[in-house]
Amino acid sequence: MAFLLLSPGRPSRPVGISALVFRLVLLVPAAHRAGAKRVGAVVRRLTGIMEVEGTVNRSILITGMSGLIGRAVRERLEPRARLTALNRSDVPGAATVRADLSDLDAIRPAFEGRDTVVHLAAKAGDGHTWEELRDTNVIGTRNVLEAARLAGCRRVVFASSGATVAGWEREEPYRALVEGRYDDVPADWVLIRHDMATRPKGPYASTKIWGEALARCYADSFDLSVIALRIGFVNAEDRPVDPRTFSVWCSQRDVVDAIERAVDLDQSIRYDIFFIQSDNKWGYRDLSHAADVLGFVPQDAAEDHRG
Repeated sequence: MAFLLLSPGRPSRPVGISALVFRLVLLVPAAHRAGAKRVGAVVRRLTGIMEVEGTVNRSILITGMSGLIGRAVRERLEPRARLTALNRSDVPGAATVRADLSDLDAIRPAFEGRDTVVHLAAKAGDGHTWEELRDTNVIGTRNVLEAARLAGCRRVVFASSGATVAGWEREEPYRALVEGRYDDVPADWVLIRHDMATRPKGPYASTKIWGEALARCYADSFDLSVIALRIGFVNAEDRPVDPRTFSVWCSQRDVVDAIERAVDLDQSIRYDIFFIQSDNKWGYRDLSHAADVLGFVPQDAAEDHRG
């Protein structure tokens, strides 16, 4: 189901019901927004039930299933899809191919007979050596894409990172946002869009940009759809823990929802990039593209954990 969105001074365009709900919530006065978001969440889940029907009997490979996000994705998708794992260690209760991502020949058997790959495995953060980051995040991502191509997979969902644009936090007003200096933040600020120049803050973010470039190359060159999700800060506590995370936090529920939607996205979309995080008052990453195309409407917000 689609609606025509009319905006003064802008061309009209069709949007999905989830995106429409997201935009309507933004028009509701702040004092009443919590109730509106609850209504939106109900609509969101009802439409989600219709949209995920296509995942039944799907064969989905998850890399990094033993990780925090991988476990949550497994819980969401397992009732409606056949899941297998590519992991360095066994995943209890799941058929697992144990292999290192840097070894293409070793990982290839995991992809046979799978139509979709959710690529979560990575070395996260800058606390790793360059060699570790390179072998897992660059060579490993290339190998995942190549193995998916060779096996005839239809789609890869690539877990990129919001860190690809975190370098903007060196500039105002983004610096004030992530430092919690809210009195220094203007009434309005320019959101960083998915199609703006990347600005990595360190080697880890740089490897994720490499991954996005490889994903673009494979989507353009082969019969493989690749969806890149620039995921915000996800943690075991499932809440923001400092001023910066009040800007970039993503709840486990929201990231799993986005991944599920990327799995189910129309196959005609060959490649796209989406920012994925919760509905954070002090966020600086633009979620409107994810709402318009992916139908992603955050259900959680950092401010719900304030105080």
